[in-house]
Amino acid sequence: MVNETSGPSQPGMGERAIDTATDVSRTLTEVSVALQAAVGRLSDAITAARKPGMPLSTISAITREAPLASLFVAFLFGVAIGRRR
Repeated sequence: MVNETSGPSQPGMGERAIDTATDVSRTLTEVSVALQAAVGRLSDAITAARKPGMPLSTISAITREAPLASLFVAFLFGVAIGRRR
């Protein structure tokens, strides 16, 4: 019997599975890093918005002073947004 080596051999099923798993792992790592960066930016934005005089600070103060009225306004806002769709 003669062995023919006319071209490169095709990767086996195991090698392809390992390559695919490596690619998926790399992609998940990239997504995880991007998500961590986005969460960091969002946390910074929320921290900045909670400083005195900023919108979240004002909303928090109003909510503490009149929780039922704030809940009613939030409900009406949700209904208004829901009806547009």
